Amino acid sequence: MKRTIIILCILVALLMSCNEKKGGTRVALKDDKIVAEKQFSKADSLVSKTIEAHGGDFYNKADYSFVFRGKKYRFKNNGSSFEYSSEEQKNDSLIKDVLINDSFERYINNHLQPLNKEEVGKYSEALNSVIYFATLPYKLQDASVNKKFIEETIIKEKQYDVVGVTFGQDGGGKDFDDEFHYWINKQTHKIDYIAYNYRTNNGGVRFRTAFNTRVIDGVTFQNYINYEAPLGTALKDLPKLYEQEKLKEVSQILTENAINNNK
Repeated sequence: MKRTIIILCILVALLMSCNEKKGGTRVALKDDKIVAEKQFSKADSLVSKTIEAHGGDFYNKADYSFVFRGKKYRFKNNGSSFEYSSEEQKNDSLIKDVLINDSFERYINNHLQPLNKEEVGKYSEALNSVIYFATLPYKLQDASVNKKFIEETIIKEKQYDVVGVTFGQDGGGKDFDDEFHYWINKQTHKIDYIAYNYRTNNGGVRFRTAFNTRVIDGVTFQNYINYEAPLGTALKDLPKLYEQEKLKEVSQILTENAINNNK
C-alpha cells in the first residue's frame, strides 16, 4: 500500500511539473487517486487582477450611461445577463437600439422596426463593440476569449505585462479572428495601452493609449488616443514606434458624461 502511494505521489509530482509550465490543468492526489484540477495560466491571473483593478464585482450589477460620438449608451449587467442600449436623435427621429443577451431590436420613435438578419448583425455588432471597449477589461473573462502571456516590457519608464488575446469562432462575434495585445501596468494593474489588428475592410493595425482615467463609483472609465500603424506591423513592436513618434493619430475614443444609474 505504501509503495502504491509513493508511486502515485511521484506521478503526481511529474504531471504537476509538466502542466504547471503549460498552464490549464494540473493534477492532485486525493484519496489515493489522481484527480484533475483547473489551474489558471499566467495570462488568466493577470487578466483577473486587471478586471479587479478596473471594477471587479462592481461590473456584475453595473448600470451606467455615457455619451460616445453623440450617442447615449447604457449597459446594465446582471451576472451573466446584460442589456445594452443606445439612443440617437436624427432630425425628427429618435433611434433606439436594444441588445438583451442575444436578442436585438431597433425602435424609431418608439415603434419596433422590422429587420433582416444582415441588419440585426450589423446594428448589434456596432452596439456591442462600443460597450465592449468602454467596459474593458470586463469581457476578457468570457469563455470565447483565448489569453496568452506575451512578455514583460517597459514603456516610458513604466513596467508592463503584455497579454495577447484572440477569440474562438463560437461566441467570438463576426470579427473573431482579430488579434489584441493589452499592456497591463505592473503597479496599478490597469490597462494603459491596447493594440489590435483587424481583417475587415482591407484590414488595419491600431494602437491606443489611455488618458483621462477616472473611477466612477468603483468602475474605471478611460479615454484613448487611437493611432494607426502600417498594415502588417507586429503588435509587440507598436510601443517602440509610439515612443519614437512614428505612429499617426487618427481619432480619439471619448466616453463622456459617464454616470451610475444605480445612484
